[in-house]
Amino acid sequence: MPRWLLPESIADVLPAEARAIEELRRRLLDLYRSYGYELVMPPLLEHLDSLLTGSAHDLELRTFKLVDQLSGRTLGLRPDMTPQVARIDAHLLNRRGVVRLCYCGPVLHARAAGIFATREPLQISAEIYGHAGPEADFEMADLMATSLQIAGVQRVRLDVCHAGLVPALLGMNPPARRERIDEAELYRLLQQKDLPGLAALLEPLEPVSRAALLALPGLYGAIGASHRGASPDCLARARAQLPALPAVVAALDDLASLAGSSLWQRHPGVELSADLADLRGYRYHSGLTFAAYVEGMPNAVARGGRYDDVGAAFGRARAATGFSLELRELASLQAAAALPGAVLAPWSDDPRLTQKVADLRAAGEIVVRVLPGHEQEQQEFACDRELVCEGGAWLVRAL
Repeated sequence: MPRWLLPESIADVLPAEARAIEELRRRLLDLYRSYGYELVMPPLLEHLDSLLTGSAHDLELRTFKLVDQLSGRTLGLRPDMTPQVARIDAHLLNRRGVVRLCYCGPVLHARAAGIFATREPLQISAEIYGHAGPEADFEMADLMATSLQIAGVQRVRLDVCHAGLVPALLGMNPPARRERIDEAELYRLLQQKDLPGLAALLEPLEPVSRAALLALPGLYGAIGASHRGASPDCLARARAQLPALPAVVAALDDLASLAGSSLWQRHPGVELSADLADLRGYRYHSGLTFAAYVEGMPNAVARGGRYDDVGAAFGRARAATGFSLELRELASLQAAAALPGAVLAPWSDDPRLTQKVADLRAAGEIVVRVLPGHEQEQQEFACDRELVCEGGAWLVRAL
């Protein structure tokens, strides 16, 4: 095998793409700072039992593992940064009240998360700890939609769901009947909307519970201001088809509250819809969840939601909600930016030229020094000006 070949689903990032990613990263982190989010930088690897503690166990198959030669303990390369940030909130910051944190960095997946997905995503995220009310969820949805706008995404479909629905419907059954259901298989069939498979799996359950769970795959469609049809929107159909259990009513009320929020007036390009069978991360999330899709991309470009139990394993359960974006994928949605204009400068030991170059760079200009013998080579940057010596002074002149 040629030495220059990389592992499957791993790729280099070349100059034009790298520049787009880095510029978008800076804009997004500046946006989060303007909302009051503090930047943290968790380590790339840590003890495996910390990375996969509690609700993060479903990430185990996606985690690369290695042995620490210093301690002999098993380490993991982070597949997701949220558990690490929950640890930071719980033990290193240990603040009372609301904490807003953001972070950006690479994560590594032993298995790609989806078709055409990279195994080395560049994750950028924002999270709120310490507030259980819907206001934190609204802020997350608003910040995620604003992030997509900054990335140049004009139209986005935001699918919302609620992690409390399935546990509530399963809870209608006696424990002996619930134990006969393979929970992981149930969620897999729901996400795939496999009605025949669901019908067979749910056979042991009470008829009302079984009928409600079978209804979930068909409960999807526009909600709120995005709904324009004559038939009831998705949430209205859900209220009609699902039993009025307190937890079910509360979940649908959470979704309706988000759909009715005025924040969507600031994001007219967002089409809001519900998909009550989109239950990815069911072992992780505890409430409202959302996923953003754009035309031409097979995977969600952003995911988020509430995960109030994430800090319990670190001894400090806190209300928490947040979202993550895959920065490399998001940067690819932007229109190709024109290369910035640059100044071409000859190579010379003239101190006046050296000072002029330093002054231009300090003023924000890109100055490319041409090395001897390479005067005719094409530069990466679009040099539209050059430095020339006239009357003993170095001046900028258009090319």
